[in-house]
Amino acid sequence: MLALSDVCPFFPPCSSLHARASIHRNKQGQTRLSSYYAWLPMAERVALESEIIRKCLSRSELQCSFLEYRGYKVVYRRYASLFFIVGTRPDAGAGPGAENNENELGMLEFIHMLVETMDKWAGSICELDIMYQLEQVHFLLDEMVMNGYIVETNKSNILKPIDLMERESRKDEGMFR
Repeated sequence: MLALSDVCPFFPPCSSLHARASIHRNKQGQTRLSSYYAWLPMAERVALESEIIRKCLSRSELQCSFLEYRGYKVVYRRYASLFFIVGTRPDAGAGPGAENNENELGMLEFIHMLVETMDKWAGSICELDIMYQLEQVHFLLDEMVMNGYIVETNKSNILKPIDLMERESRKDEGMFR
């Protein structure tokens, strides 16, 4: 199974990438969207997010988009003013000192697929789309990732339920005029 359960393409559904979180931040370091697939206390989440974005911002564009930090394997990609960050960690059942064997290129491809899907949904995705349509963006991410595992990568299949919800909401608006 492909999982996103330790921090935040083309894979067959239910592939083996496992993530702990998906985080989307702007260049100023403000979180615009975060989705965790393993429980972390809120204080630890805030600290982890700010430390990771500081690391990402301090790296030059010539450096790779992979880093290891506090036991997490972090993969990030910057699109315009947004950083899309995915992190993984070895399974808790693997024991202390277990190696994290997640595929960094697979996680990078997942980020790219997420951005392409958001572009298809919103035209050209920007920070304001995420801020003002947060519920739909969470729904879109939930269609792709379940319990840290990537379950769907087909853009049409991901966007179909969102389109249906938007169509139904337009019908309801018309009834109350």
